Amino acid sequence: MILRKPYLSGSWYPASAEKITSFLDKSAGKGPSTGALAAIAPHAGWFYSGVLAAQAVFSLTGGDSPDTVAVIGGHLPPGAPPLFAEEDGVSTPLGDMLMDGELRDRLKRALSGAPDCYRDNTVEVQLPMVKYFFPHAKLLWLRLPAEISSFEAGKILASLAGELPRKLAVLASTDLTHYGENYGFMPQGGGEKALDWVRKSNDAGFIAAVEAGEAALILERAETGRAACSAGAVLGALGFACSMGAAGAKLLGYATSADADGGGVPPPSFVGYAAMAWY
Repeated sequence: MILRKPYLSGSWYPASAEKITSFLDKSAGKGPSTGALAAIAPHAGWFYSGVLAAQAVFSLTGGDSPDTVAVIGGHLPPGAPPLFAEEDGVSTPLGDMLMDGELRDRLKRALSGAPDCYRDNTVEVQLPMVKYFFPHAKLLWLRLPAEISSFEAGKILASLAGELPRKLAVLASTDLTHYGENYGFMPQGGGEKALDWVRKSNDAGFIAAVEAGEAALILERAETGRAACSAGAVLGALGFACSMGAAGAKLLGYATSADADGGGVPPPSFVGYAAMAWY
């Protein structure tokens, strides 16, 4: 059996099962309702966004445990093919997760996908949490490009899951605005004014588009305002949620890396994070 090995363990998230379990025991149950059909989690290091990510994954619990959890990452530009991990499973500090090869292969054919042979944090950083909350579930590792076709890909995923059949939970992985010198994006200068704009305008506008379920607007705000780094993942989850009859998306929590740094003087560069869920 070929397992995909982690490369962020011990840096972006703990390398030991004990530390992961301790973190998630403290973080998971802080408020979100369970029973979500799909969710959005940020994908920075756990020091910055781990609590929000844990709340997003926790929202998918409740009721019957899913057969498979689809983790949809991004960091793919328009025109890129959907990418699928082709290994038999993945290694995490909490144990191995098997891939749902049947669902993967059907979806890969339907989407004309390609192998994901690249190092990327958007999926990997979520996997210890998925393994913790869904220890017996299989995994679908997928990354989708930032284009409207990813919304249709989510609908196709829902259709295939129904045909097999599979009880499926979907987790989209994205961070929000990357602001400051490190990212070459400073339309509001620096300091408190910039941080306030990111929180109350740029990130808030993207979150409102997700809550409204407007696929084209989600993509527009990600492109023109640079309000999300992995909009394709969000569109895929939205397509799945719509196909499954979700009433709409709910914001579970919001923060920025500036908050994790202590909440004092805003740093020169910072990133926004949101946890959301469709019920």
